[in-house]
Amino acid sequence: MKEPSHTIITISRQIGSGGAYIGQKLAKQLNIGYVDREIIAQVAKEFSLLEEDLESIDEKTPSFWQSIFQSTICSPDVYLPPQLFVPSEEAIFKVETKIIQGIAQEKPAIIIGRCGSHILREYPNHLSIFLHADGDFRQKRIQELYHTSKKEAAIMMEQSDGERARYHQLLIGTPWSDALQYDLCLNTSKIGIDNTIALICETIQHKNQKRS
Repeated sequence: MKEPSHTIITISRQIGSGGAYIGQKLAKQLNIGYVDREIIAQVAKEFSLLEEDLESIDEKTPSFWQSIFQSTICSPDVYLPPQLFVPSEEAIFKVETKIIQGIAQEKPAIIIGRCGSHILREYPNHLSIFLHADGDFRQKRIQELYHTSKKEAAIMMEQSDGERARYHQLLIGTPWSDALQYDLCLNTSKIGIDNTIALICETIQHKNQKRS
């Protein structure tokens, strides 16, 4: 397979660090595709699932599903719908890998999450980014975005970080937040959202100049 010559950016992020917003702004500024729900749609189609059902599974580990099933089975008054086919994390990851590789081969794009940095680690024109932020900054953004209380935002942060870390460890075997896995690790609360976008654009420009 011919190696793509266009730029591929993968963004891994902590919830509340501004990852999705930054990815969308970058895509517009660079005039390239922004890929997030497109992957969910294709994987859902592959497994004949509704997108909302797949979203409940995506980037979550078996312990999540075990707790759901145990809580319903232990409650005799709870109505149980027909058994939902739940593909394994490995099966989902295998399909996501194929989709992400196909997208990277086809067009320049920004790909959010789903271990994209690992999947595309051998691509020569790939820039992998990890975005993180201080707790107070993340908490405030989550409260504003999801209209939650401070306590609810803190719970969302803890659950999301735990699920993403376990998912990454399960499928890749390395710590999710290990800086050595990424080309850029940026603290958006220290740098600022706009400066983070500018810094990523500058890095891409520098990479393109070295390539030409």
